[in-house]
Amino acid sequence: MTPVEPSSAQSTEESGQVWSRLFPYRAVLAVDARNFSAHTSTEMQQINADIQTLLDRALFGVGLSGQWERRSFGQHTGDGYVAGLDTQVLPALVGCFPDALREELWSLRQERPGRSPLQLRVSIHVGPLPDSGLGVPMVHTHRLLDDQALRDLLSRADPEVTNTAVIISERVYEDVFESGCQTGHAVPSQFKGRFVRVKTFERPARLHVPGLDWGLADSSIFDVPGDAAGQSGVGADVPPAGPPAPPAAGGVTFHQNGSGNGAVQGLTNHVHNDFRGQS
Repeated sequence: MTPVEPSSAQSTEESGQVWSRLFPYRAVLAVDARNFSAHTSTEMQQINADIQTLLDRALFGVGLSGQWERRSFGQHTGDGYVAGLDTQVLPALVGCFPDALREELWSLRQERPGRSPLQLRVSIHVGPLPDSGLGVPMVHTHRLLDDQALRDLLSRADPEVTNTAVIISERVYEDVFESGCQTGHAVPSQFKGRFVRVKTFERPARLHVPGLDWGLADSSIFDVPGDAAGQSGVGADVPPAGPPAPPAAGGVTFHQNGSGNGAVQGLTNHVHNDFRGQS
């Protein structure tokens, strides 16, 4: 007899208990353009289109074009883009994609020498998400993207030299580097420990700038004056892992305009969370 697949909520005759099937685990990739609001409306439209092209090219360059074509909940976020991918490609996303994106940004710069260099922030997270992409891991992906140290890396950098800054969740870091999988030329020491605090979100993460050796960087430039704990900077120690903080209470509103990969979506938590941070 063929077993019946459980619905979203299923009970068992033996116990009468009700349980739900966990959403599929997905790798979540989000990118955001620095200083997006400083551009004109026409420039914003061009940047929006450029980001899609850059992602297409960079992911093709690391052998993920097929995965990218089958991405889940691919959506423009105005100043960026977010999509879900198979978790099996995390070693490529973490180890190879940042360099490929940097190269594509340089190529774009050469194609348009008269325009301001485009700089992108990238966050990578993983977790159970439905096909809509609406869920806590999505919110956390954008909290990582809003981290102040990640923003500082690009705001302090020479845009002619540094065009990409990446943050990955500690879960992604552990899954990738503890697996022993090949990650191109990337090594664990290129991912600097950082405890992220954005609104009610407080989690350990890792910062990465393609080509940067953190052993040569002065992490004190990211210290915030008056921060006695010293945990606002890139060099802040990651505190011991503890039980994860429960999701903040409150209602969530999801909105989407259009359909397919060209649609635009948003998420607003009426108490604490906003789907997209400021650029």
